[in-house]
Amino acid sequence: MNKNVLRKAAVNHPQKIYPPYDVLMEEAGFDALYTVIEQMGGATVYIPTIRTVFHDCLAEEARKEYHGQNLARVARKYGFTERGMRKVFKNMQ
Repeated sequence: MNKNVLRKAAVNHPQKIYPPYDVLMEEAGFDALYTVIEQMGGATVYIPTIRTVFHDCLAEEARKEYHGQNLARVARKYGFTERGMRKVFKNMQ
């Protein structure tokens, strides 16, 4: 199917796109939706929470900012508990 023909139809009739794909198109645009479907079409995909996807990125940033005396502040900034932050640091070593 011609991508330009599909784009025109989707842009002109977004209310005809099945949920939850309508939300993805509204938020990210036709090209993002098309790419996701092209790459993942037919697969069963679980979409995790934002926290799950970016957990390790947040942990790495927190580790760089931690200097031994600011655990509570760093944990709070990156959305961890102090106990959770210690566990993250322990697992990173």
